[in-house]
Amino acid sequence: MGKHSWGHTALVGLRLNGPLHTFITGDTGNRIGKQGEAGPAEPVEKMAGSPEKSSTAQELKEQGNRLFLCRKYQEAATCYSKAIVMYYTNRALCHVKLQQHDKALADCKHALELDSQSVKAHFFLGQCHLELENYDEAIGNLQKAYNLAKEQRLNFGDDIPSALRIAKKKRWNSIEEKRINQENELHAYLTKLIIADKERELEEYKEKQDDNQNGGDIAKISTKNDKYLMDMEELFSQVDEKRKRVGHFDPVTRSPLTQDQLIPNLAMKEVIDAFIQENGWVEDY
Repeated sequence: MGKHSWGHTALVGLRLNGPLHTFITGDTGNRIGKQGEAGPAEPVEKMAGSPEKSSTAQELKEQGNRLFLCRKYQEAATCYSKAIVMYYTNRALCHVKLQQHDKALADCKHALELDSQSVKAHFFLGQCHLELENYDEAIGNLQKAYNLAKEQRLNFGDDIPSALRIAKKKRWNSIEEKRINQENELHAYLTKLIIADKERELEEYKEKQDDNQNGGDIAKISTKNDKYLMDMEELFSQVDEKRKRVGHFDPVTRSPLTQDQLIPNLAMKEVIDAFIQENGWVEDY
């Protein structure tokens, strides 16, 4: 295994942007209940489809040693690679907990070079990108982790879907924030143009007229540009009003509504989750 002393495998508990994530070393997908409790190992082995998938890194290393002594070098190398992947993802998890995201990214990438199908490597990589606000990359890795877990019949509960929903929500919020900032910049720019045009017209008019001329035309110029400003403000107000139709309030009474006032509807949640799963585009609207 080289000069590194990796140590023994361990059970690791993790909270990442949501519920407790409990991973046992190795991409076994050990069943995680809604309360973060690992279920019995036997059903997991059946679900994983191969007893080897439920091996720990230490067991894989020892298996590699036995294969090496039997001169089965290719099989030994495969076992060592799988063990190394587990060590990389476990160390990446430590880096994530320490908020050392660059180091976690490096370990996840090393793990994926050895095993591109590692659910944990994609999951932790997605979490790192999420913390670094690289939302497109985060969604890509989390979606890959979700797809792989489904293909490999590994059960991580709602951990991966929950992280994926958070990433999509943050991406949407980031896009919306940029849009609002651009809208505000446009508003300020147009206001500046209208005021500058008004001042220019007034200056040109004054240069062409005698001091004895009445101020009727000056008033017309001011009124015209003031109307431009009012029309623009009305337009932006209409946009704001449409945006305010979505928010923290009762959709019927329009009265303020907080999260603690909501009543759980698990049946509706299942229907909505199924619809979102089949129609992923709705996450962006």
